[in-house]
Amino acid sequence: MRAARALDRDILRFALPSLGALIAEPLFVLTDTAMVGHLGVQPLAGLGIASTILQTTIGLLIFLAYATTPIVARRIGAGDERGAHAAGIDGLWLALALGLLLLVVMLPASPWLVALFAAEAAVADAAVVYLAIAWWGIPGMLLVLAATGALRGLQEVRIPLAVAAVGFAANIALNAVLIYGLGLGIAGSAIGTAIAQWGMAVVLVAETVRRARAAGAPLRPGTAGLLAAARAGSWLLVRTLSLRVALVVTVVVATSLGTVELAATHVWFALYALLALALDALAVAGQALIGRGLGAADVPRVHAITRRLVTWGFVVGTALTALLLACIPLLQIAMTSDAAVRDALPLAIAILALGLPLAGVVFVLDGVLIGAGDGRYLALTGVLTLAAYAVALPFVSSLGVLLGAFTLIFLGARALTLGVRARGRRWIVTGATA
Repeated sequence: MRAARALDRDILRFALPSLGALIAEPLFVLTDTAMVGHLGVQPLAGLGIASTILQTTIGLLIFLAYATTPIVARRIGAGDERGAHAAGIDGLWLALALGLLLLVVMLPASPWLVALFAAEAAVADAAVVYLAIAWWGIPGMLLVLAATGALRGLQEVRIPLAVAAVGFAANIALNAVLIYGLGLGIAGSAIGTAIAQWGMAVVLVAETVRRARAAGAPLRPGTAGLLAAARAGSWLLVRTLSLRVALVVTVVVATSLGTVELAATHVWFALYALLALALDALAVAGQALIGRGLGAADVPRVHAITRRLVTWGFVVGTALTALLLACIPLLQIAMTSDAAVRDALPLAIAILALGLPLAGVVFVLDGVLIGAGDGRYLALTGVLTLAAYAVALPFVSSLGVLLGAFTLIFLGARALTLGVRARGRRWIVTGATA
């Protein structure tokens, strides 16, 4: 019992501060949703398409945080502090390069990407307006991911929490002024979010660089480090691609059902992103603790952490179920003023709530295997779970069936494949590198 309490303290020491940093971007999306939602159904639906494109892009590059954390943590566990800081700096350089590349490529591609959703003209126009501004904030957001991942690997989670809190508050204030005060509408929402993202990036990068200098680590990019980050990230990219494709095809199917269904689905995914990353705070604890434990070759502790994380994932998911069900009437009012969308939200939110205990287990097991560097398995099984979900989509005839399929089939398949892997020993690799 005493050992379990000690593990719980270690898990919560990472999970609670990580929660604020993890939910920064979904909170930005949720804030934008609430504010733009009162401009009308077309701007809200347009924001749904734009956010899907942006979140897919950011989600595909989440390895900038998720690959960096275990790499840095393993080296800390193995006693290589200078190497840990160098790995964090390499992550920043990779994030900056990818961010600038995305800006150059995606800015002119926005109208074409929006057209793929086949939405009505007013909805498509709103989406293009938002994206034309929002892409300028993407390099800053990727730097936030990389710096946060490096600091987590160094076992520092309080600074990302503080920066996320200030960034969220700034985003609310900026959006209120720009959307309503200056009358910029959906464009004001994009401007406010981009400014907040760059402000967070400046603070986190400065802190990561300061720590690297103190440890005597080089600030220039290292070829070996960049290759290691790219190698670890490539499998996680495939894994994340399967997750994001599942979300995108869900939005595409919702679009075919109608504008009201699309708007309701956007609210659903905004809530899903917020609650899923709240659960992922436990997974981040797993990434840092599992990585350090494997670096120190402490296998019994690694197994003990995994068992406690699974318990925590289920318990927290169940608690969030009760909370979300109780908040349905409030969310109907807060998210939109459109009567038809409000009528569609109770069933959609209830489906989300009932799937949260399963999601809690899925997310923590995913974090454990990421922390172990088991990216190849995550990538291959991610493709299989996506295929299982895709088979069901042609039979979808309503919003409730669509969201139920996502919860039961997609999340259920992930739970099965992750659970089978975690019960074995093939993912246990000790030492400074996976």
